[in-house]
Amino acid sequence: MKRLTGIFLYLFCLVFLLSGCQHEEETDSSLQNTEHILFGYPSTDGILLYRQGYALCHDNEKKVADWVSYHLVDDYLVKNAGRTDDFRPDPELPEGERSELKDYRGSGYDRGHLAPAGDMTRSEEIMSESFLLSNMAPQVGIGFNRGIWRQLESKVREWAEDRRNLYVITGPIYAEEDYETIGPNNVAVPTHFYKIVVACTETFEDLDAIAFVLPNEKISSSPLEGFITTIDEVEDSTGLDFMHELDNTIENDLESLEAEMWSP
Repeated sequence: MKRLTGIFLYLFCLVFLLSGCQHEEETDSSLQNTEHILFGYPSTDGILLYRQGYALCHDNEKKVADWVSYHLVDDYLVKNAGRTDDFRPDPELPEGERSELKDYRGSGYDRGHLAPAGDMTRSEEIMSESFLLSNMAPQVGIGFNRGIWRQLESKVREWAEDRRNLYVITGPIYAEEDYETIGPNNVAVPTHFYKIVVACTETFEDLDAIAFVLPNEKISSSPLEGFITTIDEVEDSTGLDFMHELDNTIENDLESLEAEMWSP
């Protein structure tokens, strides 16, 4: 029953948007998995890459994705695969325009997931794809990637179990024009990271969203509530446009809302 409910909610949202919005044409006919891009592409300035578990737009200058988007329903959290840790360069990106393992080696930064491995457990292939370096960004380890960022990822999975049908968009922010880089390929180190979570319910009047911006630094004993912001603020910080395929009134209301922390 839960599987049928999740599929129904996804199809409801998809039919609504297809009936009222024009979708951009695919730039590559071999890339067809648009399940993860329901509300429109936040940008198409980079290289669009489509996986089974997520989609992203890669910035070949910074060697980090501008955004990673994925659909998360409760059924996707079934534990069919364990963590693979097979970090590797993305073969769909040319050398010199992607990050490599050697860029992170000795840098002091973690290879931080944008679409987390914990959300990709439904198959070994989907899990393995989450370890492509195009889905990574340099993150402070203790206190961030292995601290509050992990807490936020766990909270999203709790929301998926509770609300059953989510869309999650994650990416970097560069608050300073002169950002740090690592490795021989000059992989950009974000100053902050954003995460946007949209719950798609049975009626679009009940469409709900929450957004976070967290600094890429060691954060001690700070509640997640303190990092809630609006989607408008994330757009201002990134130059992206997240919800443009929604009706303008719904989009404006959703993006200007600074949500209270969702339960559970």
